[in-house]
Amino acid sequence: MGTALVYHEDMTAARLLWDDPECEIECPERLTTALERLQQRGLEQRCLRLAAREASEAELGLVHSPEYVALLQGTQALGTGELQTLSGQYDAVYFHPSTFHCARLAAGAALQLVDAVLAGAVRNGLALVRPPGHHSQRAAANGFCVFNNVAIAAKHAQRQHGLHRILIVDWDVHHGQGIQYIFEDDPSVLYFSWHRYEHGRFWPYLRESDADAVGQGPGLGFTVNLPWNQVGMGNADYVAAFLHVLLPVAFEFNPELVLVSAGFDSAIGDPEGQMQATPECFAHLTQLLQMLAGGRVCAVLEGGYHLESLSQSVCMMVQALLGDPAPPLSGPMVPHASALESIQSVQVAQAPHWMSLQQQGQRGLGRDGASGSHAVAVTLNHPLGVAPVLSPCPRSPEGRPSPLLLPGGPEFKAAATQDVAALSSLLDQLRLNPTPPVRTAVALTAPDAALALPSDVLCEEGSAPQEETQAWARPHEALAQDRALTALGKVLYLLDRILDGQVSSGIAVTPASAAAATLDVAIRCGLSHGAQRLLCLAVGQLDRPPDLTDDGYDSQVMCVSGSASRRLEGF
Repeated sequence: MGTALVYHEDMTAARLLWDDPECEIECPERLTTALERLQQRGLEQRCLRLAAREASEAELGLVHSPEYVALLQGTQALGTGELQTLSGQYDAVYFHPSTFHCARLAAGAALQLVDAVLAGAVRNGLALVRPPGHHSQRAAANGFCVFNNVAIAAKHAQRQHGLHRILIVDWDVHHGQGIQYIFEDDPSVLYFSWHRYEHGRFWPYLRESDADAVGQGPGLGFTVNLPWNQVGMGNADYVAAFLHVLLPVAFEFNPELVLVSAGFDSAIGDPEGQMQATPECFAHLTQLLQMLAGGRVCAVLEGGYHLESLSQSVCMMVQALLGDPAPPLSGPMVPHASALESIQSVQVAQAPHWMSLQQQGQRGLGRDGASGSHAVAVTLNHPLGVAPVLSPCPRSPEGRPSPLLLPGGPEFKAAATQDVAALSSLLDQLRLNPTPPVRTAVALTAPDAALALPSDVLCEEGSAPQEETQAWARPHEALAQDRALTALGKVLYLLDRILDGQVSSGIAVTPASAAAATLDVAIRCGLSHGAQRLLCLAVGQLDRPPDLTDDGYDSQVMCVSGSASRRLEGF
């Protein structure tokens, strides 16, 4: 199975016919520039290309009223003046004689993508569409949006494919209030949106965009709003939001399908968002979402108005959907204090509905005791460098979370045991190792064995097979002596235990004359186990193994010695 790219050139037909500075940014070049960049990078050629079809009136009726659909159908015969008058009845909308056709194609593209993924024809895909959809409501266009493409696709997946749990991730910089209104009382659809909010001072200026808007009736807890209260949010803020809010809830929800309202006005350079997340960040976010729903991810383009930033971000997302490695993230991976405040406000609002967030609330995100400011560093060396706290949530027959279990009772203990097993399983899905059973081990040679060790430190007595040790030692004269060879066997055995997830960290003793050679073997052994990047820190004087660059490892190893450091090019 591969990746689908759904598109139709007719979606470039609609354009603004009068002067309107607010609406002029939603232009056909948004699609043509993104498609050209995909072609230039050879990404379109690697996708299964599907031509978008028009959504039927019945399919549009899954979300929109017949009267609204009929109104839009009538715009095909209107003149420019009539179109401008009708557009003025809505907020930040313009109509064109081709709008109805373009909007039906946009909705139909989302439907085609969902059908292809759920039929198993492709693993995932992107519908490259306009006009966008996530602001559109049952009987109203809004914010450049005509038909709610993602909402229609979700309803279609429920009706035609029998899905019971659908996750919608809206990373557009504007709140997708249209999707929220449509599903706010539906516990079968979990809607997550982050958006520029600034305490209600940013469009669409809605009170229900704040963190405490969590759904209604049976849908309580299935609307998750993460408001950004200042501009300038970057890679660390977005990753932290995924790790500390979205992923814990999403794994607990266990979706059968992930729909992405993929708005790239949340990327760097966009005049609407004024955020700092780089295009590469969206590759990482996409990879994280592919861990859900068996990788069934359907992305549908929403906003994005800086053509260069939009096209690069689209390419990054498609690369991730195709399975390409995500480029390293740039910039400091420390979230802004404002971002952490927003994340914690979501955790507080959602904790009554999600056990995973109750656990996170108990642990907290951490604070700097001196200043009182939050201090959380995010590392993302793909796969994840920071594991979200995940936990299954006991649910009632109606699908709602069960009441909290009393600590100490048998139900609580059984649930706790189940939590541990589920967490281990989920971490395996994330390709993360759970906490190793041994925190620290020490590999000592015989003369050092009399050292007194703390009770929680394991004295590792094993050693690598003699033949393996000799093979690694053969290129190094310094390892020919018996004591150095014995120490190397201990190091290799300890390294294997760490890489296999049995030991978290370890200490080994080696003769000073063999230290550089032992380091060289340890580096090579780690790389042979599939390690992507290695950091070597030498306290004191230790020469860097001289032939790493010659063997092509310079892009994978960084050595730091004493007070001076040297960062190898490409690391």
